[in-house]
This record gives sequence, C-alpha cells and structure tokens, in this order.
Amino acid sequence: MMIDAIEQHAQPLSLERLCQWHRWLFPAGGSEFAVRPLIVGNIRGEEPMQVVSGRPDNPTVHFEAPDRQRLEPELMMFIDWFNSTRDAPELDPLIRAALCHLWFVTLHPFDDGNGRITRALTDMALAQGDHQSIRLYAMSTVILDQRHEYYRILEQTQRGSLDVSIWIQWFLDTLEGAMVQAQKKVDRTIHKTRFWELHRGASLSPEQVKVLNRLLDGGDNGFENGISASQYQKVAKVSKATATRHLVQLVEKGCLVRMEGGGRSTRYRIGSIREDS
Repeated sequence: MMIDAIEQHAQPLSLERLCQWHRWLFPAGGSEFAVRPLIVGNIRGEEPMQVVSGRPDNPTVHFEAPDRQRLEPELMMFIDWFNSTRDAPELDPLIRAALCHLWFVTLHPFDDGNGRITRALTDMALAQGDHQSIRLYAMSTVILDQRHEYYRILEQTQRGSLDVSIWIQWFLDTLEGAMVQAQKKVDRTIHKTRFWELHRGASLSPEQVKVLNRLLDGGDNGFENGISASQYQKVAKVSKATATRHLVQLVEKGCLVRMEGGGRSTRYRIGSIREDS
C-alpha cells in the first residue's frame, strides 16, 4: 500500500484504488477477534461508525463518522478534490496534506484500517507536493510516535467548529519534527560513513566495531553522553579487564576520546572527524 501510494503518487486517486489498499491491508479477510465480519475491499455498511472509549454500558463517544447514506457522495467529493488540487497554485501543498488527512479520517469510510490508509494518503499528498517518490521523512511514522497527542487534537477539531486552524498548526509542527528527525538521520549517516572511511585500516575487534556503531548510530540506545567502561563491558559482553583494554586501544587509534572526569566516572565519545576526511 505504501509503495503504491508513494511510488505511484502521480496516478489519480480513485475509489477502486482505495478499496485495493484496503484489500492489501486485510488479505485474510479481517481479524479473528472482530465482533462481526469485516467488510474488506469496500466501504462500510449501515452500522454507525463511532470512536468510543469507557465501559460498554456507559461509553464515551469521541466521534461519529457520516452515516452510510452520506458517506459515498462525500467520499467521491473528497476524491475529486484530492485529484483536482494536486497542482493547484492557490493551495499550499503542506496545507493540502493537512486537509487531506483530516477530511479522510473524518469520513472513516472503511470498517477498519482507516488510520493506516489516512497516513498513506498523507504521505502520498506530501510526495505530490515534493514531486518525487524518494521520501527522506514519513509523516505516518511521527504520527504513530505521537498518537496520544494526535488523537487529542483530532478529537478537539472534529468536535469543534469548522475552523481547522489548530489542526493545521499541529500538523505543520509535527511535519517539521519529521523533517528534523530525517535531517538528523542523514547527518548521522554521513558522519558514520566518514568515520569508517577514516578508520578503515584500524584493525578493530568485532566487539569494538559493535560498540563504535552503537555510538555512531545514536538514538535512545546510543549513549549520547558517552560510554563508560562498565557500559562497554555490557554492550560488548566482555570482561572488565578486556573492556578497559579495548577502550585504551580505541583512544590510541583515535576512534574515541576521553571526556572530562576521571577514574570510574571516565566516559568516552566518538572523536571529531575532519571535514576534509
């Protein structure tokens, strides 16, 4: 589904294409845990489509999608709008992606999988705005990471007036976060490549390579504040003496540098890489 949405972003959207995405999401015909049979590859039936929480005998209805009678004409209106505004000069492509997301998820046209299809449509709209299928960032990933805030702002918008300014502001802030994350990943990849080009003849042990890659990759498990001998021991699965010896060797070879502090508190980080290396 995502490959079709991104790589074929220039192809028109249609109801059949959306239904095909739905079939790809549920190739086995739905979940065995579903209360009733899932309608796969077609828009939902006559039953009300509600987003609820709480006890079954006293549920809280957060949102109710348009009923079946209104759904099909409104869905066709959305598809026409999506196709006709792809290159509209008067509509900013980022605003268009935000409106696309809100509109489709509000229609909630399928029995299940609406969130995933909405996120695919959003990335498709952004790909159309960039005029390329190579994506260095994915809005869908960031939305999943911030799902609680996403549901809060979505409910606030859907239950409010027709003013969608708050939603658009949140969407653009989140999109900026996705781009910042992507830029950090690109920078880390370049930094890692330069590091290994500089140290390709260093004759390192597999354990040393493993720890260096962990530091270079960063992230939640990347020891942003440097790595200690005890942490090296755990990551490399070596003895205390071996960990100390490995760290001394890495410092001597210029792979690591000692950070401020001493004794048991000594920590090590990746050494600086020359811009021309």
